[in-house]
Amino acid sequence: MTQKFKLKHLRALLLTVLIAANAQAAMLFIPMDNAQTDHLKAYGVVYKMVSEGTRVYWLLNYRGGSFAAENGERFRVNAMAAGVESRIISNSDWASILDIVENNNMEKVALEKSPKIAVYTPPGKLPWDDAVTLALTYAEIPFDKVYDREVLSGKLNDYDWLHLHHEDFTGQYSKFHASFSHAPWYQKQRLELETLARELGFETVAECKKAVALTIRRYVESGGFLFAMCSATNTLEIALATLGTEIVDRVYGGRGLDPNYREKLDFTMTMAFENFEIITDPFVTSFCNIDVNQVNTPRRTPALDFVLFDFSAKLDPVPTMLNQNHVNVVPGFHGLLTSFNRDIIKKSVVILGEVPGTNMIYYIHGVVGEGQFTYLGGHDPEAYTHAVGDKPTMLELHKNSPGYRLILNNVLFPAAEKKEKKT
Repeated sequence: MTQKFKLKHLRALLLTVLIAANAQAAMLFIPMDNAQTDHLKAYGVVYKMVSEGTRVYWLLNYRGGSFAAENGERFRVNAMAAGVESRIISNSDWASILDIVENNNMEKVALEKSPKIAVYTPPGKLPWDDAVTLALTYAEIPFDKVYDREVLSGKLNDYDWLHLHHEDFTGQYSKFHASFSHAPWYQKQRLELETLARELGFETVAECKKAVALTIRRYVESGGFLFAMCSATNTLEIALATLGTEIVDRVYGGRGLDPNYREKLDFTMTMAFENFEIITDPFVTSFCNIDVNQVNTPRRTPALDFVLFDFSAKLDPVPTMLNQNHVNVVPGFHGLLTSFNRDIIKKSVVILGEVPGTNMIYYIHGVVGEGQFTYLGGHDPEAYTHAVGDKPTMLELHKNSPGYRLILNNVLFPAAEKKEKKT
């Protein structure tokens, strides 16, 4: 081998190393303001990067909550394939961004570990879709399905993030008796729920759902992240307020939280609401007064657009993450529960989005034990009134939906690096 050939070979090797090093160092920037072509797919691209060990930074309040990732050249192809706007930025561009973030109401948060996700959903297909399942599927974020059997067997311990949607934890079958009692899907669902409750050792569906609700609360207490929408929010709270000693002892292995606990309203066990009134009449389609809009009653009120609060990114990074968006006003949308009654929200709960000048709160967040929960009112952010039997929303037509962004913020924020609060 000649000296000239050796030098040529060495130069080629050095060039390969330099290219690889530059590719490793290159930062991929994903804007999340109005420049973004597909906000929802962007979350999936970020989730995949974090899952594969790439260091990703969430730039809170910078251009709609943009992302920047190390090893950018590798994932640039993925972003392009997903139709997500992105670009490789220079070291000086990255330094300029960091300077802007440092000197404004912004923050750089590292995303460390993609959460393992479970969606609470019955095995049989119901006559409505689930906005979170649609969002996860569209963004190509993996998730598993769990239901009562898995919850009560301890399966939730395998997951970091749990989603609840259109569910009735009171055992009243979503109060659809008056309207759909003769519908085949309703009769089938009721039979399946009653059969499952008996198989799990409960006399009634209501008892089974209370045990499930309390197990979910324990999951949050132990450090889990819970996100709920629509009727899963208020019916979960009703179940937690009416547990009774037997259910508490069963879930806590005979070690009830309070030896004097009885079958009554007890708001110490609820997570978000207190002093609310429960409606038990099966022919009255409202569950309680937690919901302001009362969608299926003569007192129905319109779903109004709601405003997202602007938090201090450096002092309150969690609510800031949950509210990242390219707009600060989100179009309102109905659900079996549409908005939360301000007067009965616990003082410890953080309000994330509201209709100013009204009692309508759409979006809240709280801490229980070591874990956290977020409730979002309404059923589908891109279907103002989503009726039973309507076709699923095609997210290909709503790539920049601010309402669906709120859902995906919740999916991603458990991945954030844990920091001590500065307040």
